Amino acid sequence: MNINFKHKQSAHCENGTASNLLQFYGLELSEPMIFGIGSGLLFFYFPLLKVNSAPAVSYRTFPGHIFEKVAKRIGFKIKRQKFSSPEKAQQVLDKNLEKGIPTGLQVGVYNLTYFPDEYRFHFNAHNLVVYGKENGEYLISDPVMQHTTRLTEKELEKVRFAKGVLAPKGHLYYPTELPKNIHLEKAIIKGIKNTCDNMLSPLFIVGVKAIERVSKHIPFWVKRYGIQKTNHYLAQIVRMQEEIGTGGGGFRFIYGAFLQEAATILNNPKLIELSKEITDIGDVWRNFALEISRVYKKRSNIINVYNKLSQDLYQIAQREKEFFKKLRNAVKK
Repeated sequence: MNINFKHKQSAHCENGTASNLLQFYGLELSEPMIFGIGSGLLFFYFPLLKVNSAPAVSYRTFPGHIFEKVAKRIGFKIKRQKFSSPEKAQQVLDKNLEKGIPTGLQVGVYNLTYFPDEYRFHFNAHNLVVYGKENGEYLISDPVMQHTTRLTEKELEKVRFAKGVLAPKGHLYYPTELPKNIHLEKAIIKGIKNTCDNMLSPLFIVGVKAIERVSKHIPFWVKRYGIQKTNHYLAQIVRMQEEIGTGGGGFRFIYGAFLQEAATILNNPKLIELSKEITDIGDVWRNFALEISRVYKKRSNIINVYNKLSQDLYQIAQREKEFFKKLRNAVKK
């Protein structure tokens, strides 16, 4: 079983998996366009939920929501299944492959044998495509890898049924009922408006208010938990920004590329300016991450560095607040 599936490397797994699956059916959408239409950009902070023994932080919307929103806004459906039995999960996947259906999977990263050791940690929302099976091995198109790879039945079962937060439970999915004609303009505008609403939400766990909340919590962590735990928490912020937020800057660079594409499709030059602005903000996020790495490695020479990090993050929040207000105004009509 070997489907003629085109592998294309991308910066982020869910965007890349979605783009590659849709490309198989003749629908060409770039990774940034998937991310933008799917309102992938977000900031989420929920300290009561712990991931890798640190407060949950995310720079993107909940796993699976990007592809769901793209489907809704462009006009196709997604077939999804989860399983209590690994045997049943394998049977359904094998049947899909026999029918010539390349299939997206949600998996855990920690036991992906083809990942370098430094990238293997407990994160259960990675996405990839299985496009065939040969001699008991599954053919894998993992969009963050340069080339296709393989996993044995046991190896794939292990990552499909990883334990912990966001346990995938054998989750598989694939698009169905794709339209012949699509209207990107409406989908783009809906995606932008939804992203602006999320980032300017009055809720303190998402968007700009969540960034402000983290900035205020940094000095609090130092006083309550000490330097070692604070540094662990800060390292988790950087990991989610620069590794899980693939492409760097917590997806701000990918979103800038989306706005560039959107500017042409919508004939809206204002989006070109805003593309440059969110890219600049991404650079500031990267500088923030760089300073955290110096702190973590005990190489920072800044006095009162935790207060400085708090102030820097608060300033990022203010820049993002103004940016998303301008972006919302740019697509009002």
